Amino acid sequence: MPVTSRTTLPRVEPVVPPTAWLFLSRDAATLPGMANGSTTTDTANAATPTQQTARRPALSPSRASDFKQCPLLYRFRAVDRLPEPPTKAQVRGTLVHSVLERLFGLPRADRTPERARELLRPTWSQLSEECPEWMELFSEENFDKELNQWLTSAEKLLDSYFKLEDPRRLDPEACELHVETELSSGVLLRGYIDRVDVAPTGEIRVVDYKTGAAPREIGEAKAMFQMKFYAVVLWRLRGIVPRQLKLMYLSDGQALAYTPDEPELARFERTLEAIWQAILRAGKTGDFRPNPSKLCGWCSHQALCPSFGGTPPEYPGWPEPDPGEESVLDRAD
Repeated sequence: MPVTSRTTLPRVEPVVPPTAWLFLSRDAATLPGMANGSTTTDTANAATPTQQTARRPALSPSRASDFKQCPLLYRFRAVDRLPEPPTKAQVRGTLVHSVLERLFGLPRADRTPERARELLRPTWSQLSEECPEWMELFSEENFDKELNQWLTSAEKLLDSYFKLEDPRRLDPEACELHVETELSSGVLLRGYIDRVDVAPTGEIRVVDYKTGAAPREIGEAKAMFQMKFYAVVLWRLRGIVPRQLKLMYLSDGQALAYTPDEPELARFERTLEAIWQAILRAGKTGDFRPNPSKLCGWCSHQALCPSFGGTPPEYPGWPEPDPGEESVLDRAD
């Protein structure tokens, strides 16, 4: 049976001791046990959008979760691709993820809280240069004050990470890993994993950092859906069920460790296939219906939602080439 455990501060110890999770092949294009035709890529070596050829539609954990939550939300994001203004919390999540990725690129001895803080502002400078619109999150009148307060809040998340784990005691196999595989049913799964650890014995741990402030009963269910998605992908890529799925909640210094089993992942795989078939049926007709819930309070598209008296834009048809792609903000949290 799957096992779930929650651990609070001061430290979370994984199923396999941290010293056993060793670096294998960070830049490998093909990893041990990978099925033919399946790929993983390091984001540092990934092709830019202009270099990529059109890809067939795929299912990502974020878009699958959107459809489960509200089919109309899925349409707005994946089909209409309506813009959504980022929040400070989302961008902060992207920043913290980027700092942690860079931290693991350093020698073990340099992975200290002080070094992480030193990485924070240079990383923000690069991210804000790539996405200058993020600077508009801070008012012109109090720009410096608001930015400094926001960066200080990101520092606190990094400090929380070090209370949960000592990064000097492990070397991930990969960070921000792009994974893609096709199920036997023909469903293409695609996503980005925050971190993959592999022990010398071959046991796999999937780690995901959470920085948001969504209510736990909501956020945890969505996060575990995401983690099971990644577990299915890695299982099909390598033929190994991940030993542990670990969620690290940096906002409150807690961690959730979950041990899946093969029958559970097989059931979850069928769930993903059913979601994709439902998406395809809706895609043919444009019948993406709203599903009102308490999550509507976080939706940017209420003005276009019939549940709030709005009218969706005319259905543009099934998108090409790829309604399954995730943004950096999706991957941040």
